[in-house]
Amino acid sequence: MPSVGDGILGFALALVIALLTTPVMGALAWRVGAIDEPRERSLHQWPTPRLGGLAILVAVAVGTLVLLPEFHKTQGILIGACVIALVGAADDLLELSADFKVVGQVLAAVIPVSFGVRVTSFTLPFIGHVGLSRPLAYALTILGLVALMNIVNFIDGVDGLAAGVCTIAALTFATIAFSQNRIETHAAGVLALLVAGASIGYLRHGFAPASIFLGDSGSNLLGYLLGAIVVQGALKTNALVGLAFPLVVLAVPILDSSFVIAKRIKYRRPVYQADRWHFHHRFANIGFSPRRTALYLYGWTLVLAALALALRFVPYSDHHGHFDTEWVLVLVAFGVLAFAASVYLVLVLEILKLKRFRQFQARRESTLAGEPEPAEADIDTGVAHELETGEFEIVKIPPRE
Repeated sequence: MPSVGDGILGFALALVIALLTTPVMGALAWRVGAIDEPRERSLHQWPTPRLGGLAILVAVAVGTLVLLPEFHKTQGILIGACVIALVGAADDLLELSADFKVVGQVLAAVIPVSFGVRVTSFTLPFIGHVGLSRPLAYALTILGLVALMNIVNFIDGVDGLAAGVCTIAALTFATIAFSQNRIETHAAGVLALLVAGASIGYLRHGFAPASIFLGDSGSNLLGYLLGAIVVQGALKTNALVGLAFPLVVLAVPILDSSFVIAKRIKYRRPVYQADRWHFHHRFANIGFSPRRTALYLYGWTLVLAALALALRFVPYSDHHGHFDTEWVLVLVAFGVLAFAASVYLVLVLEILKLKRFRQFQARRESTLAGEPEPAEADIDTGVAHELETGEFEIVKIPPRE
């Protein structure tokens, strides 16, 4: 059975390989023209090479072949990883159509499912064990893998954000996987640590200011790998909150994607059309630097990951309807912390307090300029425009005289 020691060794091996191969992939990107040019919705100012995801692929592939050579399901995961990384690399170079990318994602997802990597059952609070028929298991697993690829791809809009969030998620899933005494979950734990190590090795070059981007080759790959790890590791637990683990750990990218898709549907725009409604764009619009944006979202992810681990390890119940009051309070404390962090980020993003702040800002600017205050109706119109488009003016509060 793969051990925690194997996982730690894999983490170190993947980190070193990604650290060394990322600059090589950057040079390759410059040579073949896989360059991300600054655009209207971009948060970077200079042309930057893509293909950082290929370095992560090399690191994870080598680690898998060294540490998990005899695991049939892991071999299927690795083959699918190669497929989705190559589809992403083609997109980085040629900018493929959305339809073609989805076909590539589905193809990559089908491969591990055909090797036996699929959700056959899970547990739900108040319902208990839920078994799935084979066709439904195939369909739901493929749908989940494709969804997670796109969710991670959606947050890959600022230096190091996707890789950092996926590192935190992979470490959390590794902890959950190793807590179960099963061969396949331990294998998933080793794979998770390989992903975490490779992502950190990449981040040495990809954190702000980044010298190379993940590109679709990396964001799709990380989403795919996390999905496979969830299926093999996190969802195998018999805990009644087993399904909640991935939803809580990946809440930040899931919320970001849900918010953006809802806005696009509301304004009758294609869900695959790029815009500036993502969380990282909203941070940029209120004056945050890429580094500060990434760190804030890392922090949010860490708090939610802590809640997921608390759900797994805090002995708040004997699973027979009896609860331990002290441990329940500990779990509630983790929940309150996660809720408070989420509310704080919502406030920072001005989703709730925008009108009040714009009123304050308008009064200050009018006073300093010696002009009359703008009418409340004008402020309301401006706020409505900002909330609809996600295009905020940078927040600058003049210093007190």
